[in-house]
Amino acid sequence: MRSPRRAMHRVRTVRALRAALAPWRARGESVALVPTMGAIHDGHLSLVRRARASADRVVATIFVNPLQFGPTEDFARYPRPVRRDRALFAAAGVDLLWEPTIAEIYPPGDRTRVRVSTLTDTLEGRVRPGHFEGVTTVVMRLLHAVQPDVLWLGQKDAQQAAVLERMCADLLVPVRVRRAPTVRDRDGLALSSRNAYLGAAERAQAVALWRGLQAARARLAAGERSAARVVAAVRGVLRQHPLVREDYVAVVDAATLEPLRTVRGRVLVAVAARVGSARLIDNLQWSAR
Repeated sequence: MRSPRRAMHRVRTVRALRAALAPWRARGESVALVPTMGAIHDGHLSLVRRARASADRVVATIFVNPLQFGPTEDFARYPRPVRRDRALFAAAGVDLLWEPTIAEIYPPGDRTRVRVSTLTDTLEGRVRPGHFEGVTTVVMRLLHAVQPDVLWLGQKDAQQAAVLERMCADLLVPVRVRRAPTVRDRDGLALSSRNAYLGAAERAQAVALWRGLQAARARLAAGERSAARVVAAVRGVLRQHPLVREDYVAVVDAATLEPLRTVRGRVLVAVAARVGSARLIDNLQWSAR
């Protein structure tokens, strides 16, 4: 049974983190981890709710990881509403918030990186070289520091979730990796920290990603099994929204992320696009019967 709710504790260092975790471990309490880069929204809070239901204690992290940003990407301007994030996490029932510095995660002399092959060669990995090496490296360090029983990830970042699941399995990390469904706004737009970059006109057109995926779902439900025609259905919607500039639309195997010509088994329809200065991603899982 979950321990009584208490005020959220905040730490900065690994040493303080481990000191805070020690009495919970001594009492045999289980721990769930929710890693984030901040700019907290209802998608993150849904992970916290699931984490609370899955473990006695919830640890959340806020760390804008420089290693997963490319040289022309938005690391410097990534939203960092720190006080708001802390208040949202406290209200949601996070027990411990770890906010490490860059030097705490990547100390002087750091040379070690974690790489998952094959799964990172497509989709985001193809258009953002080095991105997933940054993700796997930082999440492995968070896992080693916290040593949680459960790790909660979101389906919106489906490729990232698949990569981290593979990493934990391959490296024998003793953690259960769980995925939560994508949380959407009323019009279907997937919640994302980068939605904050959208102006009013851009926000109105950003829903094209979800509408495109809905068009794909309709084609699949009608029996379409040509991946090319499913992709064309998504692109047909995107072209109706002039502020949306496609990065990619793809149909891949949901487990291996390999591109498909024919829809079979469990597939992922993935889309990435730029809307103004925001780069957004979304996806749809489908199981062919």
